[in-house]
Amino acid sequence: MYRFNNDWDDLLKDEFKKPYYLNLRELLINEYKNFKIFPPAEDIFNAFKYTPYKDVKVLILGQDPYHNYSQAQGLSFSVRDGVKIPPSLMNIYKELHDDLKIEIPQSGSLVKWTGQGIMLLNTTLTVRAHFPMSHSKIGWEIFTDEVIKLLNEKPDPMVFILWGRHAQSKEKFITNDRHLIIKGPHPSPLSAHRGFFGSRPFSRANEFLKENNIEPPSWKL
Repeated sequence: MYRFNNDWDDLLKDEFKKPYYLNLRELLINEYKNFKIFPPAEDIFNAFKYTPYKDVKVLILGQDPYHNYSQAQGLSFSVRDGVKIPPSLMNIYKELHDDLKIEIPQSGSLVKWTGQGIMLLNTTLTVRAHFPMSHSKIGWEIFTDEVIKLLNEKPDPMVFILWGRHAQSKEKFITNDRHLIIKGPHPSPLSAHRGFFGSRPFSRANEFLKENNIEPPSWKL
C-alpha cells in the first residue's frame, strides 16, 4: 500500500484494497514498464503527500497531468521549476495578479501553495506521454471521486474551486452546505475570456475562509 506519511494514510487505506484499485495498480505497473508515463511513479500522489487532509482549506480540481516531458509533478496545473509556464497556468497567474495584486511568478511550480492548505488534485493521476486523457478510463476517477467525498465530509468549511465542465461534473459529490463552491470557465486560452478573467476566485475563497475564522492562504509563490 502506498504511504503518504500523514492522515491520508488512514483515510484511504481501505480504498487501496478494493478490487478496482488492485486492477488499476496492475495496469499501471505494465504501463510504466512499456510506455513513457507521467508523472514519474514517485510523484503520482504528491497532492496527498504535500497537503494533509486536516490542512486542506482549498481544493483546486484539475483533469489529468500534463503529457509532455518534464512538466507533470503530481499537482494540478503545476509544472516543475525551469519548465515553460503552460498557457492555462499563465492565465491563472494573470487572474491572481488582477485579483490579489500578486506579482506574476517566474516559475510554474505551485508547490508553495500546497503548504498553505491548497490541495492541487487531478481527477486522473497519470497519463501516457503525448496522449491526453489516455488514463481517464482506467479507474482513477473512482479513486478521486472518493477523495472528493472525503473532503466533503470535513467538519471545517473549505473551498472547492471547479474550473471548466470536467471539474464541475464533480459538484454532485459536494453536498455539505458548510463548504463554498467556486465555479468558472477553465483558464485555458480557449475559454478564459468567457468569464474566467475577472471572476476573482482567490479573493472570494479568502473572504469565505475569513468569515469562518479560518486563516486564508496568502497565495504568494
